[in-house]
Amino acid sequence: MVFCRSCVTGHGSLMTRFFVNRDNVGVGSIIIDDPGDVHHIRDVLRMKTGDEIVVSDSDTWEYRCSISAVGRTSVDAGILDKQKFAGEPDVRITLFQGMPKKDKLELIVQKATELGAAEIVPVFTGRTVVARRENFGKKIERLEKIALSAAKQCGRGKAPRIDPGMDLKEMPEVLKRFQVIIFPYENEDSRTIKEALRGIGRKPDEMAVIIGPEGGFAEEEALLLKNAGAESVTLGNTILRTETAGIAALAMCMYELEL
Repeated sequence: MVFCRSCVTGHGSLMTRFFVNRDNVGVGSIIIDDPGDVHHIRDVLRMKTGDEIVVSDSDTWEYRCSISAVGRTSVDAGILDKQKFAGEPDVRITLFQGMPKKDKLELIVQKATELGAAEIVPVFTGRTVVARRENFGKKIERLEKIALSAAKQCGRGKAPRIDPGMDLKEMPEVLKRFQVIIFPYENEDSRTIKEALRGIGRKPDEMAVIIGPEGGFAEEEALLLKNAGAESVTLGNTILRTETAGIAALAMCMYELEL
């Protein structure tokens, strides 16, 4: 397992990360009252007074804390140090993911979280082969739990937002807020993500990566995206599965923009 820098103390030991709402953060202490987290601290990790943890307020700040009390319904922790998130990219990348079949979206959410996506939006296209869209809402809670678990594991300051999903035809209006929009397209054989990002001149605040479903984008869908300001790019000479394409594209973007 590979740990992000913010998961590790200055002494090289791993500190467990938890997330709370901002209202749970006091002047000098934090209350952890999520039943699952309390159970994990008390019964799984068997942590005691004096053990150190990292707590994120899910917004801006993360805190190095020392546990001061472990109760049945809550854990109190004293704040030792406070800093802005160390594990969040400067660029907010939203992944618009064409809906895959079966449980592939769970893998995509997990890996996109590890790679720094700020938001994940499932997209229903003409070639989407899944159950009816109205049934998709039932899966959101599970996807949110997967994203939160991945954020804890890799040391992110917050978990990405999981959107309820949208039809591709709704995207032109949504894409107006992004400074950079790219979509890997099998009919694009020359312009790479590297060339697209190095041609923008400055690091964007927000960008969108749009991935097609199994079967790719129909020609009219690709044209709709281009008319909305999206730039088609190639991911190489091979055709990637939809669950691989998003992960590969995010990794390439993070390499160019963050490293």
